[in-house]
Amino acid sequence: MAHVFDLQTITRHLVEEGYAVIENVLSKELLALARERVSDLMSQEREQPFHPTDGVPSEDDDEIAAYYKTSYTVSDAEAQRMVARTRHYRQQNENTPWPVPVNKVSKNFLHLPTLFDHDKSQRVWNLINKAPDLAPLVEHEVVLPMVRTILGQDCNLHDFESTSIGAGTGGGAWHVDAPLGQIAEPLPEFPMMIQNVWMLDDFTALNGATRVMPRSHKLRKVPPWGGASMAGEVTLTAPAGSVAIWLSNTWHRSGPNTTDQPRRAILCNYCLSWLRQFTDFTSTMPPGIAAGLSNDVRYLLGYAARAPQTR
Repeated sequence: MAHVFDLQTITRHLVEEGYAVIENVLSKELLALARERVSDLMSQEREQPFHPTDGVPSEDDDEIAAYYKTSYTVSDAEAQRMVARTRHYRQQNENTPWPVPVNKVSKNFLHLPTLFDHDKSQRVWNLINKAPDLAPLVEHEVVLPMVRTILGQDCNLHDFESTSIGAGTGGGAWHVDAPLGQIAEPLPEFPMMIQNVWMLDDFTALNGATRVMPRSHKLRKVPPWGGASMAGEVTLTAPAGSVAIWLSNTWHRSGPNTTDQPRRAILCNYCLSWLRQFTDFTSTMPPGIAAGLSNDVRYLLGYAARAPQTR
């Protein structure tokens, strides 16, 4: 028998507390498919990480490498891959440099590491292009109505990625999601984005389950930098197949994983339609895939949700 969820009560808790957890949402079939796709992609990308060679050296290459080394827990090899990806990005953009140092650049314009925690943890970006059969997660009947209740019917998908928090890692730093961490305080009093995390493994207090600070979205400021525990923090624990949701201005971080197994998830981040999406889905989607997606998914990805080509 299918579960029945009180979406009105859950949405009210999300708005008031800044987060919500809904247990056992995914069917066994969809959970198994998601686990299989993520496992395969992570294995492939760990064996063959994206390292383009078409860019040209720049005078700020060392500055870019240093930025990734100090801002993220990345290896020397991953830092050099980030330099290569930055060169590639510039090559695609007429070799146009940024007008500000890399630490001031909008994170929407930066490649972010795929391997972090000194290569113990991993991300797979742009998951919809690599596993289009996971599109049901993007328009899930439990999550999308709540997102649209808060952000409006014309919201878009900001990001769609998978993560694996590696065994023996210390957890992340408290933050709010980009671009909120780069704008002046006070932060907007209304939600601009909503993050939801599909749990592919059980989320426990020991394996890196996300920590949130209830009602921190009402403070309208970013958290102090660091990963120390905070009084009143909540650990979002639930079995695999559940979903955790929070407003992106709610303070949150990944917890430490003290087990000997990774903790995997799929992240769907939704945004107001007038924000620039974190991922440019439409320009990177392989030909023919979009036609097989629903109208809801296509609009969420950005089709018909961008400036027209005027003539």
